Amino acid sequence: MPPAPTDSLTPPVGIDPTAPPPARRGGTPWRQRLRETGPIAGLVLLCIAGTLLNPDFATWDNAMNVLTRTAFIGIIAVGMSFVIISGGIDLSVGSMAALIAGCMILVMNALAPHVGSPVTAVLLGMAVALVLGASFGLAHGLLITKGRIEPFIVTLGTLGIFRAYLTYFADGGAITLDGTLSDVYSPVYYASWLGIPVPIWVFAAMALAGAFLLNRTRYGRYVQAIGSNEQVARYSAVAVDRVKILTYVLLGCCVAVATLLYVPRLGSASPTTGLLWELEAIAAVIVGGTALKGGEGRILGTVIGAVLLSVISNLLNLTSIISVYLNAAVQGFVIIIVAFLQRGRR
Repeated sequence: MPPAPTDSLTPPVGIDPTAPPPARRGGTPWRQRLRETGPIAGLVLLCIAGTLLNPDFATWDNAMNVLTRTAFIGIIAVGMSFVIISGGIDLSVGSMAALIAGCMILVMNALAPHVGSPVTAVLLGMAVALVLGASFGLAHGLLITKGRIEPFIVTLGTLGIFRAYLTYFADGGAITLDGTLSDVYSPVYYASWLGIPVPIWVFAAMALAGAFLLNRTRYGRYVQAIGSNEQVARYSAVAVDRVKILTYVLLGCCVAVATLLYVPRLGSASPTTGLLWELEAIAAVIVGGTALKGGEGRILGTVIGAVLLSVISNLLNLTSIISVYLNAAVQGFVIIIVAFLQRGRR
């Protein structure tokens, strides 16, 4: 009889939490190499094509613009990688970002006359955003693990709830940051360090932290083990519910960080804020080589996937191959094609 599962992150004797997950059946060497090198090769080919189609593509300013726009979705995609690798999904990240943005702006505007310093009001608003992100992620994790509801259903429901509340708070319009606060907050998006915009530095830091967490910690190995076979993970005394909850909290924090960087760009939040961000984040993770059914994935692949999708969008803006209004359609086709190619995995 197998040992009863426990609620501890400490593995039983004989189980190495740092051991790599077992190889998947049906995975041939050439398919493995394709999954690892495909996104990089695709990005290189796109960059070459972009340079040939429009010389403005291969400029430093355009590269910084692409990477800055990538930062928002890329940071969310880092958190989404953990969720998908664990076998879950989150469809609410765009609506979550919109509600967090609206709430933090309301808090900043309300606190500014009372705290005396606009910097303090901005910092308190940013703290509120992080708390909200973690709280929303915690709610998702508890509903999925303790409520025994499928992640798709939970996050589909909160997708509508979050955006509806933002629309209610904004009275159908936009919530705008006070002018003085906007001037104080704007460097978070517009400032640069060593010639590189701040959002790119934050994106890089989040990606490195995510890669370390996934590949070098017990928690990361447990995430992969749960995605590979949740039942076996339970029999191996992995605290599956706790790991899942932490994973959704992590994604909520990533959404909050992305929102912190996004708000000073426009200084407002509206019912259209974050629209389709969930599609872009999931697309970045899948294009980067993470298995749709969970169990394996790489943060580096997610980063490449996010940049690749941004390059596609940038090319649509710089060239007239197809309409820029079809950008979401292109991303949808990419998801379907990659899912088709992954059908034999697991």
